[in-house]
Amino acid sequence: MKNNRLYVDIHVIQTIPPSCVNRDDTGSPKTAVYGGVTRARVSSQSWKRAMRDMFQDTLPNEQLAVRSKRIVAKVTEEIKRLGDVKEPEKKAESVLKLAGLTIKDIEDKKTKTTYRGTEALFFLSEVQAKGLARLAAQNSELSKNEAQNALKQYPGIEVALFGRMVADDPSLNTDACAQVAHSISTHKVSNEYDYFTAMDDLSPEDKAGATHLGSIEFNSSTLYRYATVAVHQLIQYLGDDTIMAVGEFVRAFVCSMPAGKQNTFANCTLPDALLLTLRTDQPINLVGAFEKPVPARDKGYFNDSAGALARHAQETYHKWLGKPELSLVIGEQLSQLGELLSLKELLDKLAAALQARLSNGGGL
Repeated sequence: MKNNRLYVDIHVIQTIPPSCVNRDDTGSPKTAVYGGVTRARVSSQSWKRAMRDMFQDTLPNEQLAVRSKRIVAKVTEEIKRLGDVKEPEKKAESVLKLAGLTIKDIEDKKTKTTYRGTEALFFLSEVQAKGLARLAAQNSELSKNEAQNALKQYPGIEVALFGRMVADDPSLNTDACAQVAHSISTHKVSNEYDYFTAMDDLSPEDKAGATHLGSIEFNSSTLYRYATVAVHQLIQYLGDDTIMAVGEFVRAFVCSMPAGKQNTFANCTLPDALLLTLRTDQPINLVGAFEKPVPARDKGYFNDSAGALARHAQETYHKWLGKPELSLVIGEQLSQLGELLSLKELLDKLAAALQARLSNGGGL
C-alpha cells in the first residue's frame, strides 16, 4: 500500500530574557512540572495567536480568517460590499442560522451593549464570509445544504492549519492540519518579582516619593519549542496553496513572539537553533531530550540544550523509526543532524522538496 503521509516537524531552541510572555489568571508567568521540576511554559494558544498576527503581514487577505462571535457583523459587511441589498444584517443572520449556527443576543461586557452573534468564537475564512454573503444577497430561497457548503468551501490557510470546532453542528468542523506544542524550558525555572515605582512629572517639588508602586512577576528561560504540519491533510484543503502555506507556517513559528508584556520587557528574540525534518511515518516531538533538566553552567543553557536535543534525536532515529526523509538545520550546534542553512535557504529547500513530492505522480 502506498504511503501518502508527509509531516513537517519543527524543533526550536530559543532563549528568552526576563519576560512575562504568557500569564495565568493571577498574572504570573505560566509554568509546568516536567521531569520533576518546574519549567517555564508558553501555551500553544499563545504562540498560535502570535503566528496568526504575523500572517496578517505576510499573507494576502483572501487567505486569512477571523475568529469571533461577531460573525453576523462580518457577513453583513460583505453583503454591503455587494451593492444595494435590503436588510443586510437580517439576511446575514438568516443565512448563518440556515447553515446550522445558533445566533443570539451577546452582551459586550466592556460596553454593556448587546449584539447578534454566536455563543462561542467561530473561525470564518474570508472566502467563506464572501460565499455566505453572495448567497444571502440572492432573492431566491436557499437550502441548508447551500448554506453549509459555503461554510465548508476553501477554509483559508488559518482555518486549515489550526482547525475549527463547531458545537452547534459537528459537520462544520475542520480538522487541524498543524499542531503546536506548549513550549517549556529545558531547565528548572524559578519566577522572580520586579518591584517598580512611577513618578508624577507634574507633582510639586516638595512632594517627594513615588505616585505609583507595583510589582510584576517574570522569569527567563531557554525554551524547547515544537510544531508539526500534516502536509498530506493540508493539501486536501488548500491544493496548490499548500507549499506556500507550509512555508508561511514555518516562518511564523520561527519568527513570531507572543505579545505579553512586550512593552515592559522587549523580549523579542529569535531562535538560537532550529531542526526541520520531513517524515513519512509519524511526527516526533523530541521533548524527551529535556526530561532530565539541563543543569546550570557558566556557559549558560543553550549549548547543553542543543547538545541534548542532537543526542536524543539520533537515539530516537536509531532505536525507533529511522532517520527522516530530509533534515535541515540552522545553528552550528545541530549541524550533525542535517544540512546547515540560513532561514531563507531552509525555506527554499523545504519548498523544493515539497514541490518534488507533489510533482512525482501529481501528489504526495
